[in-house]
This record gives sequence, structure tokens and C-alpha cells, in this order.
Amino acid sequence: MRITASAVSLNVDDVLASSEFLQKHFGFREVMSADGFVSLTRDDAGMNVIYLRRGLATLPADFRDVGAAGILVAFDVEDLPAEEARLRAEGAPITHELTVEPWGERFLQVTDPNGVIVQLVDWVTTT
Repeated sequence: MRITASAVSLNVDDVLASSEFLQKHFGFREVMSADGFVSLTRDDAGMNVIYLRRGLATLPADFRDVGAAGILVAFDVEDLPAEEARLRAEGAPITHELTVEPWGERFLQVTDPNGVIVQLVDWVTTT
């Protein structure tokens, strides 16, 4: 097997709201869309983020109405403090303040209009 691309698909109530949020605050761009569906990418992300409107027949019937609220999508970034300042200036809803874990992971979280958590991470040296 050779993997040529990766994506995460998230069921949400409002596809447009999540799509606009990822484009506005994280620089993703739309590569494909249809009714109840949008695929977003960034050249440096290594994966596409796909939003599907809940209820579509793309999943087994017992999962179609399960929403992605509480799902965490993480991006490793450079200069997290600068990203935090940028997000604050844009008015993004920071729902977990910048935190440094004992093992050196530094992160903050924002939450999109459908409850999907976007976590930005960088690493600090622990000594």
C-alpha cells in the first residue's frame, strides 16, 4: 500500500460555519464542495479537513447523526505565542489558554462554531 493523501472527515450541523472558521483563522482553502460537503487544504498541512453535514449517507446509518463536537484536530506550528497573538487579534474564540505541559508540549485551543476543537501545538525544551 502507498498512501497518497490523508484527510479527516467531521460531521457537523453547519458545514459553511466550520469551513469559514478554518479558512479565516488557519489559512485553509476550499478544494472541493457540494451540498453538505466541503474539503479544505493547506499546502503544509499534510491532510485535508472535510466537513460533512450530519445525516448524509456517507457513513453507516448508526453514525450519520453523530456530530463532531468535542473532536480535537491538532496542528504542530512554529512560534505558538505569535499564533496566539494573531488569533486574539482576529477575535478567534480561545477556549483553552496557552499551556505548557511538563513534557514540553505547549498548546492552546480554539473551538469552531460546531464545537470542533482546533489545537495548536509547539514544543519547548525541558531541562
